[in-house]
Amino acid sequence: MAENLETKGTYYEEWIRNEGVPVVEGYGVDVADIPLGSWKRRGGRGAFVQLRGMEGATGMEVLEIPSGKTLEPQKHLYEMVFYVVEGLGSTEVWQEGQGKRFFEWGPGSLFAPPLNCWYRHINGGKQRALLAAVTNAPMILDMFHSTDFVFNCNYQFTDRYDGEENYFAVSNKRYTVGRGNYWDTNFIADVASASIDAHEYKGKGGGFTGFEIAGNSLVGHLVEWPVGMYHKAHYHGSGAVLLILKSEGYSIMWPNELGTHPYESGHGDKVIRVDWKPGTTFGPPNGWFHQHFNLGGEKARQLALRYGSKRHKMGFYVAAQKRDGGVFISVKEGGTLIEYEDEDPEIRRIFEAEIEKRGIPCKMPPVK
Repeated sequence: MAENLETKGTYYEEWIRNEGVPVVEGYGVDVADIPLGSWKRRGGRGAFVQLRGMEGATGMEVLEIPSGKTLEPQKHLYEMVFYVVEGLGSTEVWQEGQGKRFFEWGPGSLFAPPLNCWYRHINGGKQRALLAAVTNAPMILDMFHSTDFVFNCNYQFTDRYDGEENYFAVSNKRYTVGRGNYWDTNFIADVASASIDAHEYKGKGGGFTGFEIAGNSLVGHLVEWPVGMYHKAHYHGSGAVLLILKSEGYSIMWPNELGTHPYESGHGDKVIRVDWKPGTTFGPPNGWFHQHFNLGGEKARQLALRYGSKRHKMGFYVAAQKRDGGVFISVKEGGTLIEYEDEDPEIRRIFEAEIEKRGIPCKMPPVK
């Protein structure tokens, strides 16, 4: 029977189906609660997550390592950034002809195996370990459509990693580029408590620190904002995966073509809302405005894993922001950010009503 090319999926989609574990889809999911299945190739349990905003630019998998167990070693030609949801353990990293490097991790740790290096995860604790990882596997597998090449290529990217002894030590190298603050580090011990730089382009009292990791084009940032406040809306390209670390609240997102006032223009039914708490992950589709609202009694903190490296720029991601750093620049000035005075008034009315229900004072500055 001839193959139906009209309904044919991507190579990555076929691959994740063939891995034999659950594939969870949606605008947002709670990573600790998704169903997991036995993952023969990896030697543990796991699932894939397909968020609406990934759009083939990024992928996500969740891995469970039972107490005292070790996953199968692997290497691959796609970048992968791990976040430890729960548990204690360690990871071995090595290249052919070199000794193994070993580092330990715990809840909140963030790290990335160097490209195409062998690595193996070990659970040294008495409870399960749960890791969530964001990858650019969809782009790489769709491009080469060969698992043999992607998983069995022997090329060593020694410009990224050459067995350095302190490779996985926490770095103190921080600097400013344009309107953003950045941090070069291949390991973060706990993203929930890591220092974040003051940064008010998206809201008063906010913080932002981007990080470059493992020489990747797939990098990320940490952001936080105060109790009783919300972020300014903005948009960017596909593939950003956002994960809540602290507080509770909600985020809204809507297609760019609906404009900056989706409620006033009669399109409130097209605004997507994702309610969140620690462990919720979600991602806005390409070019969708999105905005984050803190309803909790503590500062909200969010981890984003995305493209947008300052050292290894991807043209499609820069273009989606209209200009480099466009997410910090008003749409009136050629960027992709909506200032508070330019947003749909219904957005603040909804937030004020939501936060009043919880007895938390609204601390939003008055609109000019």
